[in-house]
Amino acid sequence: MKATYHKYILNFKRPSGTSRGVMTEKETWFIVLEQDGKKGIGECGILRGLSIDDCSDYEEKLQWTCDAIHLGKDQLWEALMEFPSIQFGVEMAFQSLESENPFLLFPSDFTNGTKSILINGLVWMGEESFMKQQIEEKLAQGFQCIKLKIGAIDFDKELQLLRFIREHFTPEQVEIRVDANGAFSENLALDKLMQLSEFKLHSIEQPIQKNHTDSMAELCKITPFPIALDEELIGVFTLIEKEQLLEKIKPQYIILKPSFIGGFRGTQEWISLAEKHKIGWWITSALESNIGLNAIAQWTFLQHNLMPQGLGTGALYTNNFDCPLEVSQGQLWYKKELDWKFDFVLLK
Repeated sequence: MKATYHKYILNFKRPSGTSRGVMTEKETWFIVLEQDGKKGIGECGILRGLSIDDCSDYEEKLQWTCDAIHLGKDQLWEALMEFPSIQFGVEMAFQSLESENPFLLFPSDFTNGTKSILINGLVWMGEESFMKQQIEEKLAQGFQCIKLKIGAIDFDKELQLLRFIREHFTPEQVEIRVDANGAFSENLALDKLMQLSEFKLHSIEQPIQKNHTDSMAELCKITPFPIALDEELIGVFTLIEKEQLLEKIKPQYIILKPSFIGGFRGTQEWISLAEKHKIGWWITSALESNIGLNAIAQWTFLQHNLMPQGLGTGALYTNNFDCPLEVSQGQLWYKKELDWKFDFVLLK
């Protein structure tokens, strides 16, 4: 077996904002396996400034992984514990190589095109007018659940945007999730949650920054509506540490990004613990290309979670790879009549 790694820069169609800043491009890496004339591909979906494995020796670790590919995916998963995005890329690449079609990783009613995955529509941070435009577009496209990034513009303006939605749609018609990306200060967080509660929100992701576990535990205890942990899960590697975190904070939900938490195996560990402790969960992509999104979507369908998942289509980029994934009426479909337009030579 031969393994190689390749860097690829995804370019955003328009700058995309979070509370951590505005992105114009997204770096990603692919691992390609070759054996007996077959190829498999996996995406290492690192997000600079957020992924725990954002470090200076990342490329060296990719080279080490390719040199050690003979160890197999299980041994490599253990060895790459502190590089969860590479764990995921290796898992995906082996699954791709072992499949008849390198992009059909987990055959199901989803990949047959007979069933879909309910997803939320994502509204990016920006000027009030831009956010309002996105909200109107998502509602017109039939999304029954929308997720707003908050914490970057004036909080009163964000409340106005939520009020705008609620003036036109009841909670039964449109579910609203908000994501603060840790933007609230600890001393103001509860007051902001009380103001947000007026709009009958489904949940808020990561209201305060990660690693303030005492404050987060207290917030989860007294919050007027559910809190979901997101960044808080990054860098928690062992099963014991994962359970200790959930037992301490006792969140209402956790949000699972395979690229950040050790791929399918790491995600499955979190799911098992969440269900043990009666904590809700859903799965979200993390700005991967359509290669990574495809793998996450196929695996997510097999988890039989009926809540809206956070699986965008990768329509954010000008140079993504054409694939069978398509969004219609707030649902992600696999249109098997559409084919992949991907050439491994592009990565050379």
